[in-house]
Amino acid sequence: MTDASSEIKPIDLNSSEYYINRELSHLQFNIRVLEQALDDTHPLLDRLFFLCIFSKNLDEFYEVRVANLTQQLVYAREQAGADGMHPQQVLNAIHTLCSTTVERQYEILNDTMLPALAQENILFLRRADWTEQQREWVRSYFEDSIQPLVSPIGLDPSHPFPRLVNKSLNFIVALEGKDAFGRETGLAIIPAPRSLPRIIRIPDELAGGGDKFIFLSSMIHEFADDLFPGMSVKGCYQFRVTRNADLEIDHDDTADLATALEDELHSRNFGEEMRLEVADNCPEELINFLLKQFNLEANDLYKVNGPVNLGRLMEVIGQINRPDLQYTTYTPGLPKHIKFNKSIFESIREKDVLLLHPFESFTPVVDLLREAAKDPNVKAIKQTLYRTGAKSEIVNALVDAARSGKEVTVVIELRARFDEEENLYLANRLQEAGAVVVYGVVGYKTHAKMMLIVRKEGDKYKRYVHLGTGNYHAGNARAYTDYSFMTCDDSIGEDVHKVFQQLTGMGEALRIKKLFHAPFTLHKKLIELVDRERANAEAGKPALIRMKANGLTEPKLIKALYKASQAGVRVELIIRGMCCLRPGIEGVSENIEVRSVIGRFLEHSRVYYFLNNGKDEIYAASADLMERNLLNRVETAFPIENNKLKERMKSELEVYMLDNCQAWILQQDGSYVRAQPAADQELVKAQSILLETLAASAG
Repeated sequence: MTDASSEIKPIDLNSSEYYINRELSHLQFNIRVLEQALDDTHPLLDRLFFLCIFSKNLDEFYEVRVANLTQQLVYAREQAGADGMHPQQVLNAIHTLCSTTVERQYEILNDTMLPALAQENILFLRRADWTEQQREWVRSYFEDSIQPLVSPIGLDPSHPFPRLVNKSLNFIVALEGKDAFGRETGLAIIPAPRSLPRIIRIPDELAGGGDKFIFLSSMIHEFADDLFPGMSVKGCYQFRVTRNADLEIDHDDTADLATALEDELHSRNFGEEMRLEVADNCPEELINFLLKQFNLEANDLYKVNGPVNLGRLMEVIGQINRPDLQYTTYTPGLPKHIKFNKSIFESIREKDVLLLHPFESFTPVVDLLREAAKDPNVKAIKQTLYRTGAKSEIVNALVDAARSGKEVTVVIELRARFDEEENLYLANRLQEAGAVVVYGVVGYKTHAKMMLIVRKEGDKYKRYVHLGTGNYHAGNARAYTDYSFMTCDDSIGEDVHKVFQQLTGMGEALRIKKLFHAPFTLHKKLIELVDRERANAEAGKPALIRMKANGLTEPKLIKALYKASQAGVRVELIIRGMCCLRPGIEGVSENIEVRSVIGRFLEHSRVYYFLNNGKDEIYAASADLMERNLLNRVETAFPIENNKLKERMKSELEVYMLDNCQAWILQQDGSYVRAQPAADQELVKAQSILLETLAASAG
């Protein structure tokens, strides 16, 4: 007879204890970014850049993620994820973590960054430090450039609290005395002119050497009395409110997506209030007054010891000519068979082209489109655009192609968050040139990165394809790590053609041979490939899964990875941002390692590798391992079948797994610990190795 107490309780992989909350995981990524500001292996101005990026990331987190959680509560649409946390619990945890982290950010600024910059004669001058000449210059700047643009608002029954723009710099002013009409309001608001820079460089002749800057807020503080003649300013305190900036479009009630989006863009600056940042020396009664005006609670308040928007510090980096304080420049590399005096079509016909940006140049991708635009044998071009840039060479080439009479079809994703206005402009420009512009599929963002060129060769048409893991944005290609793949493989060309058919036309899902295609096959195929590794392990065969992505949150895929781990499959995950999987749990995920690499470049490539009992398969993709990508977007994953290219990608994944300097290892509790090389270990920095290996010259 078996003792019931000795029976092993079966493991329920649906249990919330095995999943990390995605929002809290997202915050952990932002914390890793902030920690780069303390890493003196980065040049000083790049450390300042990381400090600024943390602020910008946190702004977007509140504008979108916190806004979403708050809306769930307001409209009683609470949704608990696989982690089981109620939205209110998540909001409470966010406040606790953000309060600590924002305080740390300002400590890094005041105690580390500003002193380090001062040592390099880069100073942000406080009012007490101005020389008499500098003060006179500031007064002139205030009178000539600030005062004519400022509209101070006294608060009284006829001047209610103004509706302030999202993330704008403002001041609450305590006043004493009567104005020209005999009013004693006691309070006023000064909105800082949005057209002015937030940090102003002092002319070199007044700086006394080095780089000297003054905050716009300091100038307004100094001369606030001039804005209220005859009254006395008793206190002037900066503040900023962050609003819900996520656009909501009712697809069921929208006849024209572009028009609906234009209407929504006007309201983005005035969404519901989510967060109040205020100078830490602001009196409590004024803070409480502001909280009341914005309908915010104490948990939505952040008192800061410095400028309320540290993201604006990024403005100064371009004004400082100190190459010794930034990463050295480099020339991206090119595969040997691609030459600038040779047709790119000829290069692709010779063999498939694989590029890893930014270590390798993005120019061949642009050249492919430029050459296609001019080539009389090219009859049609089809392209997806998600984030491209206002001055895009890609768009210029598409415009040229359309004007020369080629059949140009462009699928533009108008709803690419915070790029909507730019994409509307690009859509209009392409339409005016004669291109056919479509906005994808209602309810599904088009996130796939595809270019299809149809060229007449002899008496047949040949398809040339570019597929990528990143956007068609030349600037991003110098800052983000992404793969580009160019081929004229007939099957892949036909697959891409069919995906475009589905995007621009209507009909049932078409059978696709080589690509995995969300929202139809990608999710199912990934789980099948994970399950195949599990079956191999159970049969005593070698098994290995390596996946690189920006996020892993999809519960069914996580569950499949847990099962693979339980069967003995080694699972190695390189997840830059949010990850809901808990590694290292005995009996569940002890065979899983999750690491995040944060370095000079933003990791952005998506790669899926499966050992497949020695017949390894590797895919690059536009999709992260998240619900939205796998189930609610148009995405593609494409196979790399050339053995040399496969071996190359495998080795590039391997170097990320060996990184012991810029990798952070995910712990069971959702925190991350930075990898540390052992005393006898060689230092391994994945990005540095790839730069040395692939770039034509590295500084």
